[in-house]
Amino acid sequence: MTFPNKISLIVRDFNIPTKRIDTWVTEAIKLTQLTTQHFNFNNLSFSRNKIKHLIEQEHLKVDGKIIKDPSFKVLKCKIIQITFPEVTETIPIPQNIKLDVIFEDEFIIVINKEPGIVVHPAPGSPDKTLVNALLYHCGESLQGIGGIKRPGIVHRLDKNTSGVIVVAKTELAHVNLCNVFSNHDIERKYNAIVWGQPVNEGIIKKPIGRLPVNRKKMGITQKGKYAFTKWKLLEIYPPFGSLIECKLETGRTHQIRVHLADMGHGIVGDDLYGRPMTQKNFKNNFLKERYNLIKSFPRQALHATKLCLKHPINNKYMEFSSNLPKDMTVLISNLKV
Repeated sequence: MTFPNKISLIVRDFNIPTKRIDTWVTEAIKLTQLTTQHFNFNNLSFSRNKIKHLIEQEHLKVDGKIIKDPSFKVLKCKIIQITFPEVTETIPIPQNIKLDVIFEDEFIIVINKEPGIVVHPAPGSPDKTLVNALLYHCGESLQGIGGIKRPGIVHRLDKNTSGVIVVAKTELAHVNLCNVFSNHDIERKYNAIVWGQPVNEGIIKKPIGRLPVNRKKMGITQKGKYAFTKWKLLEIYPPFGSLIECKLETGRTHQIRVHLADMGHGIVGDDLYGRPMTQKNFKNNFLKERYNLIKSFPRQALHATKLCLKHPINNKYMEFSSNLPKDMTVLISNLKV
């Protein structure tokens, strides 16, 4: 079966209470998928936002007339026809960048991301991103998502954060993974090397939002979004720092970095939020040299160690893990004076 270019929905065949057309079409397609083999289940899945976008791009007709308003009401309509654009290449180009693949099947790919690589092209990082690498690695197995051949990014790791990240390869997997993340039906754990010695464990529930004085920086603000981080102490490296484990209940931008900095134990190497210990605390020349070595760590010492979720297609429970990278293990050895 191939991806259909056009779907026709006879309104009287569906008993859908909502009348807003983007929601109505989304529900009608789901019902059709459950009752017919007309669709390729691996490729075809739609969120309301996807349908809304197609309507705004003039890909939907009601009784032969193009409808551009997603809030149009399905009342005395007879036939709704929706056309899907051909898959086109997105702006990012495939690039042969080495990937550390933890797991891959026809629906998802799980990567152990190296530090220093941006997940998605953006101003200042137009290429050499994880997306460029995935386009090359997956090739023709990467199926069109939203009319564009691209990896389905559902969550991100900062450029200088390493570790486990999952990416969708088909539209159905992408939609289902988005639902998994939005419903928090996942477990995400990180290891961070922080300055100082926090207490044994704790919970941070503080809202995070962009700071008005610096839009590139996040911070604790009452106008921000709810953010929840659990953490516990794993190892202590006196007098400099500690290794902690963080478990995310939400996934806000820079969440761990902001929460730990607010707690007074910023991540080693984090030049945006971290606050190193003051050098005046170290009278011994050896400690001063060791302190300067640790302070010069070139990135935030943060690594996504574990990701647990149910497979977006077969619902099988899966766990993916990644050991600390070499640069962080070397940092720990320098902390152990």
